[in-house]
Parts: sequence; C-alpha cells; structure tokens
Amino acid sequence: MTYAADRIHEEVAYLAYHFHWSLDQIIDLEHADRLRYVDQIARLNGPRN
Repeated sequence: MTYAADRIHEEVAYLAYHFHWSLDQIIDLEHADRLRYVDQIARLNGPRN
C-alpha cells in the first residue's frame, strides 16, 4: 500500500504553514508523527467553546 502523493503534499503544506518548518524537517518525520502533528494543529484550530 502506498500513501497518496497528494495527501503528503497536503500534510507538508499544513505543517509548514503552521509551524514554519522546512520541507526537509517535515519529510524527515515518521508518517505517524507527521499525522499526530496535523491532528494536534487541527484540534487547536477547531471550534472554541
């Protein structure tokens, strides 16, 4: 099974936008770690109570 290139680009853009990390820093992350950061950013940006 391969991970869609479009999805990787979305994750990279999302992390780069929010954390201002370089492409190399983001690509060097393990896939699970990258998804964890994406999830945490989404939670922080989610609806406020």
